[in-house]
Parts: sequence; structure tokens; C-alpha cells
Amino acid sequence: MQKPKMKFVQIWNMSFGFLGIQYAFGLQQANMSPIYRYLGAEEAEIPWLWLAGPITGLLIQPIIGAMSDNTWHKYWGRRRPYFAIGALLTSLALILMPYSTNLWMAASLLWLLDGAANVTMEPFRALIADKLPDSQRSIGYSLQSFFVGTGQTLANLMPLVLASLGVATVASANTHDIPDFVKWSFFIGAASILISIGVTVFTTKEYPPSVEDIEEQKAEKKPLLKDIFEAFRSVPTAMRQLWWVKFFTWYSLPLMWQYLAIAIAFRCFHTSDPNSPGFAEGVKWGNLGLAVFNVFCLIFSLFLPRLSRRFKPKFVHAFALATGGIGFISMNWFTNEYQYMVGMALVGIAWASIMSTPYVILSNGVPEKKMGVYMGIFNMFIVVPQIANMVSIPFIYNTLLGSDPAHALMLAGFGLFLAAFFSTRLRARHEVFTS
Repeated sequence: MQKPKMKFVQIWNMSFGFLGIQYAFGLQQANMSPIYRYLGAEEAEIPWLWLAGPITGLLIQPIIGAMSDNTWHKYWGRRRPYFAIGALLTSLALILMPYSTNLWMAASLLWLLDGAANVTMEPFRALIADKLPDSQRSIGYSLQSFFVGTGQTLANLMPLVLASLGVATVASANTHDIPDFVKWSFFIGAASILISIGVTVFTTKEYPPSVEDIEEQKAEKKPLLKDIFEAFRSVPTAMRQLWWVKFFTWYSLPLMWQYLAIAIAFRCFHTSDPNSPGFAEGVKWGNLGLAVFNVFCLIFSLFLPRLSRRFKPKFVHAFALATGGIGFISMNWFTNEYQYMVGMALVGIAWASIMSTPYVILSNGVPEKKMGVYMGIFNMFIVVPQIANMVSIPFIYNTLLGSDPAHALMLAGFGLFLAAFFSTRLRARHEVFTS
């Protein structure tokens, strides 16, 4: 089927739900480590408590991808039912999270939050390939990257905005309560995902399958797990080549969400005590650092389509990853919170490319009828490295990393340099960027 070009406002509405999803992820990324510390977790065990995200992604995204490939409803379409169900469950988890009274309650709610967010997010990647012709896909994925930056920036700024309005930033002394400014950030996040997903669901129509497609689908219909397994066996070359790029990228990035706020509190405010005002300052500046990171993601994402036309995409991606690596490594020598903001700006450039460039390469090298399941499998290239990170870091935190959260950030920088190296090794014939 020859797909017509879409107007910019249509692509905008189609991608707008990504804003709310990324607001939710931004809240999680900036606040879960502090929440765990508020509830009594030790720094070395924090990566274990983050395992919910990658494991739910590992299990859910290929299944949801395969299910959405084989879904069609005359009103809801193919991908939109998953947007709506996932948004409702995500908002529920966001509302409940600040009421966590112990570590295992918070960790359990993170499983619900991540699982629901993955149900919502995975079909968004496939929707771009469903709706847009090849010539507009780089625009579509870059716009998603733009909403990643926007949504997460709003989430990261919210605690600072609330604190400036007088909302309490420190819980009662000698308690494991979560401060009010974190609670209200999560409540606002629940509303944002419902509103933004609603815009996409009610303004975007999906192309119905042709009679031939329906007949072919019935003839080829397989059990869900068999469908996923067969897709694994026939993974396209373009996807296989991205493995090492994605591995080192996603082994490294969780260290930022796990340890940025803690590193700023430790290095700039000289405290690891979650009940101290200095720790609250570290949390606020950690949120601001992630806001800076997302602003630069937003800005750089606007230039990615043009850069991808002018230069080989593998070199654009390698440049962005190396820039992020410099940002992380330099944090080992930073002594005040403003320097951390500069480092996070460099990491934001890497994030813009991470969230768009590999998907454009992939979408042009994958059969369209299997786009959902392959996007789900590709997500395993993200979650398996994160699992490796979260299993291994607790064993080296107090030894190799010297119990210093800034050393964890430096390790992330070395990982991004390795990812940049493997990006330069991608074969040219698999780089298909059209816009």
C-alpha cells in the first residue's frame, strides 16, 4: 500500500501521546533512586531495585508487539487499544507510588508502572512505520525524540517548581516518608499521561487492513509465542548489527538514573543522608540536571533529520554517543552543581540520537507486517543490557567504584565511548535514511 504523506499537525497529534509516556518515565528516572533511599535502601542495592523496568520490557514488549500486529478493531484500530489500556494502568501506578511505605511496596509498584508504560510505548514505535511513508519516517521518529525531551523536561522541572511554591521538600525527621514535592509530581504525571494519550487516541485514525491482508493473516496465523520465536530466528541483519551499539549504550545509561542525584548530593552537598537538607538539594539538582539533559535532547533532535541526510547516520550516532561519554566522564572532577548541568547537556545530545537514529535504521530494514513484533524484539537490545547492569553493579559498587556515585557516572561515560566505536562499524548498506 502506497501511504500518503501526512501533514505536520497529523504527525504531531499521532506522536503527542509520547509526551505523557515520557513524563511518566522522567518521573521514574529522576525520583525512584531517591524514593528508595527515603525508604531505607543502601546505595549499592539500588540497581537491584530497578530491575522491574528491563524485565517487564523484556517480557511485555515482544508480546504486545505481536499482539498489536494481529489486532484490528473497526473503531480502536490496531495500536490504539494498547495506548488506552496502558495509559490507565500507568496513571494508577503513578498515583499509588508516593504512598509507598516500604521498599517492597515501591519496587512492586515500579513493576506495575514499567509494565503499563511498556504496553503503551511499544505500539508508538510501530505506529510511525504503520502510518508514514519512508520519506517521512525520520521526521516521525525525530518528533518522538522531541517529545521525549519535552515530557521528561517537564517531569524533571516539576519538583523544583513545586518546591519554589512552598511544597515541602523534606519529610518528617527520622521517618521514611516521601516528601510532598515528590508526591505532587507523580499526581500531575498521572493526569498528563491520560490527557496526552487521549489526544493521540481521539485524533489519529489507523489504516484498515486490506481484504488481501486479512486473508493472508488468517492463513498465516500462528500461536503468539511461535510467532515471536520465528521472528527471533529471522532477525534482520540491520537489527543484528546494532546489538553491540545498543548493549554498551544501555548498560551505561541506567547508571545516570540510579546515581545522578545521589552523586550531586555526595560531591556538591557532602551528604549521603536521605533525611538531610543537602540530600533534598541533590534531588532537586538531579532533577534539574535531567531537565537540562532533556532540553538538549529536544534541541539536537530538531537537527537530526538534516544531519542524517548530510552525513552517514552511523557517524552522526557515533558523534552523539561520544559527546555523551565526555559529559559523563567529566563529572568525576566536578565539584559544584552547575558543572553537572554542563555535563548533562552533553549527555542530552547523545540521548536525542539514542531515541531516534536506531529506530529509523531499523524501520527501513524490517518487514512492515511484522513491525510490531520486531520493534518489541528490538527492545530486548535495550532491556538485556539494563538487566546486566542491575545485576552486576551491586557487586562492584563498593569495590571497583569505591562507593562513590560519581565513579558510577564515569563508568557510564566509558560505556558510551564503546557504543560510539561499534556505531562506526555498522555496514553502510544498512543505513537507509530518507526524509
